[in-house]
Amino acid sequence: MRRLMLFTIGFAMACIVGTYFFSITLVWITILCACASVIILYICKRKHIKFAAKLFVVAIGFLVGLGWFTAYQYLYLSSAAKVDGQELRITAEISDYSVTTDYGVSAKGRIILNGRRYPVVLYLDEDCIVKPGDRVSGIFRFRMTHDGLQNDTYHRGSGIFLLAYSKGKITRQSSNEIPLKYFPATLRKTISSRIDLLYSEDTAFLAKALMLGDRRGVDYETNTAFKVSGISHIVAVSGLHVSILYSVIYLFACRKRLITALIGVPTLILFAAVTGFTPSVTRACVMQILFILADLFLKEYDPPTALSAAVLLMLFINPIAISSGSLQLSVGCMIGIFLFSERIRHWICNFSYWKQWKGKTFKVYFRNWLASGASVTLSSMLFTTPLVAYYFGCVSLVGILTNLLTLWAVSWIFYGTIIVCLGSLIWYQGASILAWLIDWLIRYILTLSRIISSFPLAAVYTTSRFIIAWVAICYCLVLLFFLFKRRKPYLYICTAVISLAFALLLSWVTPMTANSRITILDVGQGQCVLLQAKGKNYLVDCGGDNPSHASDVASEALLSMGIYRLDGVILTHYDNDHAAGIPYLLSRIQVDYVFLPEYSEDAEIKQKIIDAAGNTVYFVREDLDLCWEDTKLSIFAPLLQSDDNESGLCILFSGKNCDILITGDLDISGENKLVLNKNIPQLTALIAGHHGSSYSTGEPLLAATNPEYVFISVGQNNRYGHPSKEVLERIWQYDCTVYRTDQQGTIVFRR
Repeated sequence: MRRLMLFTIGFAMACIVGTYFFSITLVWITILCACASVIILYICKRKHIKFAAKLFVVAIGFLVGLGWFTAYQYLYLSSAAKVDGQELRITAEISDYSVTTDYGVSAKGRIILNGRRYPVVLYLDEDCIVKPGDRVSGIFRFRMTHDGLQNDTYHRGSGIFLLAYSKGKITRQSSNEIPLKYFPATLRKTISSRIDLLYSEDTAFLAKALMLGDRRGVDYETNTAFKVSGISHIVAVSGLHVSILYSVIYLFACRKRLITALIGVPTLILFAAVTGFTPSVTRACVMQILFILADLFLKEYDPPTALSAAVLLMLFINPIAISSGSLQLSVGCMIGIFLFSERIRHWICNFSYWKQWKGKTFKVYFRNWLASGASVTLSSMLFTTPLVAYYFGCVSLVGILTNLLTLWAVSWIFYGTIIVCLGSLIWYQGASILAWLIDWLIRYILTLSRIISSFPLAAVYTTSRFIIAWVAICYCLVLLFFLFKRRKPYLYICTAVISLAFALLLSWVTPMTANSRITILDVGQGQCVLLQAKGKNYLVDCGGDNPSHASDVASEALLSMGIYRLDGVILTHYDNDHAAGIPYLLSRIQVDYVFLPEYSEDAEIKQKIIDAAGNTVYFVREDLDLCWEDTKLSIFAPLLQSDDNESGLCILFSGKNCDILITGDLDISGENKLVLNKNIPQLTALIAGHHGSSYSTGEPLLAATNPEYVFISVGQNNRYGHPSKEVLERIWQYDCTVYRTDQQGTIVFRR
């Protein structure tokens, strides 16, 4: 059966090549190389070389996988790719209840293109509330989920390759009855409503996340606390939740194999459907069903083979699921547990200090509990830590402690919520009492995660290249630990701690080596600029197409440099792509002053910032100069008193041999007034206005300031077409060197 595992490895490698490097030329070259490899390995196999036989199976899997991926690409995805960027009149059948977003309403549905049915996410007007079975018709603009969009890997991993944005009037045809095929969506809605009814407002969101994988109610502060403390996995329904569900089924079936199979298999399939067939849940449910069937027919259950079967099935249905971070983390977790969990547990139990503990004493129970919990946590982290660092930019240093203190509570919350939902149908008052008790367990997890995440150095961030190097060093140490028989754990631990201290020291000291330093952070289609000089740190703007992401980028860049407190945050104006991330940022970073313009077109975002900033708010009504040593930060008050971009603040940062101007979204006429009314020197660098819009960064400003460099903060493939060709040509006429965040990523400039 291990041949299935080898075949799956080859198949998965082909899916990776196809997903990340697909081109027809590469496909044919790879197929020819794979065929040649198969022939060579087959010849070697006939000479009874075992290793060659294994490579032969992997090569066959790779060849089959590449062929299947190519067929999937051209027979299924090609029709979807043809409508990318087009506006079409279509009719879609809604497959789930609509949800409210920041920009209206979204709902999952199904459409037919060229005779093929495609799942799609529809974005509708605020008043278009729909339910499963409804049909909506109208003109939609389509976009493929392959160009860096938010939740891109989530959608593609779930088999959704098209997003549809409504254009104009939408006609809705309401269904009288919800079709039976949408029963999982109805059940999910029912469970969610039941939890909202029985649980407290401050705990219901976590109960829904644990049961249904519905993370919409998890606020930014809680999500950050979970990420930093290393327990984000508890709100991403996966193998942990499936194993708990199976234990409930097993006990309910009185440990009878046949009854367990009759109840367990359909229940697990329904559970996967209710959670939306997310990759991690699907993987776990398939493995658990294989375990039930193996137990029923008295066959040996081999976990690696079961994992291989689950992954192969998922990739056969959707080869691009390999790009799902959820699937990658889930599989990496299982591989680590299979390979190292028992070894780590044995090593901990045989630790010299407590190896001598015998009998049924509290010490022995504590040792076994600690060994079991630590071994599972450590082994699961071995392959998932690089993925977590890549996807979340964070490596938790307290994850083991938090998991040991919380996972037991997660199990009881999951058990209890199942009983509460079922029991409320029979005895509502009793279910309410149990829900009240579970509320306290949820509050325990929330409180503990917030306390632990507030520890200094609870996590380190891969924003720093020195932290990335430290992670690589730690993996070298782990490799050495398992390779050498004479293991000295204290030596490895001390080496890891010392190298971490060295990495942190370099991360914190490096920004101090320049007289002046400016960092244009890559926050997508938005702006966030960090100004540093002589121990002072000021942040200008924090916003983007995803405000919480912009805040994460900014706060983690600051924390990676050892900056836990800013001298000030300056807001040029209140557009979301400049301001929406500030309330989130203020929940993570302390700030002495928040400098704001007086006028705002968006009263809501202005009030959010004021509420978050408290008594640190300072409204700039007159020009303000902040001076220290040989550095001056000038904040220019608005030249116009209105509610548009012209009423924003402008910032001139002047240090030793360095002058940098930030104009926000000021247009060309506003720039002219700035040059005429303010003393603007020859510039070292200019932050292009309005993300490179043709209506900003005009010739008068360029002629008056003659900047050496122009930095453009802009998102990849943004719908505005920024930076415009016109503004780039203007900048090049003045021999300016241009750097763009959509091409270079985060830009760091030192003087």
